[in-house]
Amino acid sequence: MKKLSLIILLLGTTLISQAQTKNTVTKSSVTYQIKNMGFTTAGKFGGLEANILFDKAHLATSTIDASVAVKTVNSDDDMRDEHLRKEDFFDADHYPKMIMKSTSLKSKSGNNFIGEFDLTIKGKTKRITVPFTYVVKGNTATFAGSFKINRLDFGVGDTSVVLSNEVTVFLNVETAI
Repeated sequence: MKKLSLIILLLGTTLISQAQTKNTVTKSSVTYQIKNMGFTTAGKFGGLEANILFDKAHLATSTIDASVAVKTVNSDDDMRDEHLRKEDFFDADHYPKMIMKSTSLKSKSGNNFIGEFDLTIKGKTKRITVPFTYVVKGNTATFAGSFKINRLDFGVGDTSVVLSNEVTVFLNVETAI
């Protein structure tokens, strides 16, 4: 009986020590930049929803899953935003969310990490690499990173001589821990 109690105690201690900290999003910013007619155009998405279970001491079992609502696209131009929501760009009626799901998270050094994510836009999923920082101050933690994608890989718009294929996405997410 003592052996069984000891095994249960050890198993319970191991499970508790590997439990991930759920990070509740308190603020977020998802912005993008793209060249249009030679000028950098920027915009943002709202409606970030995330399930973040992150523990830098247990990255193998940590996960980050997030999505943004496509209809929230805001480029400070209502006509352009309506066009971006239509079928030839984001097709927001059929694909209401862009989704990122981590497949692996690794430490680089200090507060610097690398995440491999499956990014899904318009039903197309591609693996992307996102370098990011994770900084804890008091009861909050901030995840900040950026990545580049080719919009044509996801069927967002067509080839164009005036609109760049490369889009840079910037993420800044503050969580309560």
